[in-house]
Amino acid sequence: PSSRTMISFILMVNKQGQTRLSSYYEWLNMDERVALESEIIRKCLSRSELQCSFLEYRGYKVIYRRYASLFFIVGTKADVIAGGGAENNENELGLLEFIHTLVETMDKWAGSICELDIMYQLEQVHFLLDEMVMNGYVLDTNKSNILRPLDLIERESKKGDGVFR
Repeated sequence: PSSRTMISFILMVNKQGQTRLSSYYEWLNMDERVALESEIIRKCLSRSELQCSFLEYRGYKVIYRRYASLFFIVGTKADVIAGGGAENNENELGLLEFIHTLVETMDKWAGSICELDIMYQLEQVHFLLDEMVMNGYVLDTNKSNILRPLDLIERESKKGDGVFR
C-alpha cells in the first residue's frame, strides 16, 4: 500500500532557541512536545550553514530553513492511517519550498516578517498558517487566497461597527 505523509508540526524559533510559534497536527502530550521541541531545536541550531537542512529524529523527518534570526522547522511522519511501519516518502525539497512560500506570504502580510511580528500578532500568524495547512496537509500556497481572509478581518475590525472588535 502507498503511504501518505503529513506535516506533524511546524515550529518558528529564534537563534536563542526560544519557540515563537508551534503548531502540531498530531496529538502529543505537553511533556512529549517540550522534549521533542527542545531536542529538535538544539539539533537544528547546532548545525552549520554548510550542512543540509534535513535530518531524521525519533521517526520524524525534519526540514528547516533559517531566515534572518528565525528558524522555520517542519516535521513530518508517515501518515497515521498508513500504519506504524509505513515509510516516510515526503519530498524534502517540496517542504523547503513550502517553508519559503510561508515566509514570502508572511512577508507580504507584515512587510518584512520578524520575530516581533510573530510575538505580537500570534493569532494572525496562526490564522495565516491555518489557511495554508489543515490537519497536517498543505491546503493552499496561493498568497492572495491565503491573505484575503486576513485582509477582510483587518478591514472589518477597523470599522467602528465591525463584527470583530
